[in-house]
Amino acid sequence: MGKVTGFMEYERLEEGYEPVQARLKNYKEFVIGLTDEQAKIQGARCMDCGTPFCNSGCPVNNIIPDFNDLVYRQDWKNAITVLHSTNNFPEFTGRICPAPCEAACTLNVNDEPVGIKSIEHAIIDRAWDNGWVLPQPAAHKTGKTVAVVGSGPAGLAAAQQLARAGHDVTVFEKNDRVGGLLRYGIPDFKMEKSHIDRRVEQMKAEGVTFRTGVIVGALPEGSKVTSWAQESISPEQLKQQFDAVLLAGGAEQSRDLPVPGRDLAGVHFAMEFLPQQNKVNGGDKLPEQIKATGKHVIVIGGGDTGSDCVGTSNRHGAASVTQFELMPMPPEEENRPLTWPYWPYKLRTSSSHEEGCQREFAIATKEFIGEGGKVTGLKTVRVEWKDGKMAEVPGSEQVMKADLVLLAMGFVSPVATILDAFGVDKDGRGNARASTDFTGGYQTNVEKVFAAGDMRRGQSLVVWAIREGRQAARAIDEYLMGYSELPR
Repeated sequence: MGKVTGFMEYERLEEGYEPVQARLKNYKEFVIGLTDEQAKIQGARCMDCGTPFCNSGCPVNNIIPDFNDLVYRQDWKNAITVLHSTNNFPEFTGRICPAPCEAACTLNVNDEPVGIKSIEHAIIDRAWDNGWVLPQPAAHKTGKTVAVVGSGPAGLAAAQQLARAGHDVTVFEKNDRVGGLLRYGIPDFKMEKSHIDRRVEQMKAEGVTFRTGVIVGALPEGSKVTSWAQESISPEQLKQQFDAVLLAGGAEQSRDLPVPGRDLAGVHFAMEFLPQQNKVNGGDKLPEQIKATGKHVIVIGGGDTGSDCVGTSNRHGAASVTQFELMPMPPEEENRPLTWPYWPYKLRTSSSHEEGCQREFAIATKEFIGEGGKVTGLKTVRVEWKDGKMAEVPGSEQVMKADLVLLAMGFVSPVATILDAFGVDKDGRGNARASTDFTGGYQTNVEKVFAAGDMRRGQSLVVWAIREGRQAARAIDEYLMGYSELPR
């Protein structure tokens, strides 16, 4: 514990943002990280609790008090060693994780929590700047081969762990670049894709092979799931060619809104809209890109994906942006005695909201209205919740103008045809059925086929995907070798 009284002496310090008008002109990251001295002070606020709830609040179980103390002592090199021992990609989580660790921080009982996420961000950025992030190729090869289907955070974490254990790993990605939803989902202004690219180079040096533009199986006819695949490979081929297969694709089946007028032009899933901008930012040209420029945009869905649509629409130059949320407006402050150390229910305002957005709560869409086959508005109604049931408020119907509607209501499951092609059993939510047991964990009902991340647990956080990828890697290593020295 660096400074015994630090939590009483220092206040929480947030990372800074560039001015709104400056950051709306481009798709670059705009967060201003902590200086060495600021990070040191944040590290000093850590109380090194007897029971560090932050550790269990973090899905990858980062050893947070240890790296906080090391940052306080300005021992950055050992800090990245501690951080990398549990998290393969802290540059991802340090940018886009909602930080459940901070909600679980003991200081959060009656004060502001330690800025754990900002410290993590500072550690990994300094590690890259100083050349401390190096390939770690295996000392000995096992001769075993593993196919990883999907190159999102779960697939990348599993592939890196398995390669370091000595296996020959091939990652299959249906799109033209590696990264899964990190690449074609998360806006560049939240995480620039150079962070993925340099990890890919590190993993190639560790022996991982990447095959992009290759879809395993096929998408259902008429699917709106993003795919820039140029070739396909069958599940049978994978099972014949590899000793183990890990299904680590994302939960890309978007939740639809089947109300009258859904087929009007101008009504799109968020995951049609966001990947296109990512692709353009990557240097490609899309003549039929969905643009919000000059339009009145309504985003249906109040979560992170909806917020990403808000930020992207503002950068397009939308005339107005409105975001709908079906649930009532949460309180601005959580009930800490009731919720701590769990994730609290409270109003969350993102940087995208601050850039310009009207937020509407307790509102439902009854119909899309259009002229000439194009959407021109939405018929809405206010709703209230009584005894856990939703009811419309009489007389609250109204029509709101909209030239572009983006559906961002979450994801229902992975693409079913992929699981069906492998013959994998599904749970009640359409995800691959596999346990997380220490023995036999992440194994499906199909011999040598494993599942992890969104494919197994459904829509979730990047940090959960990394955890599952790491754990699945250990399970596969044990399956192939009879034992494993990989951390779980």
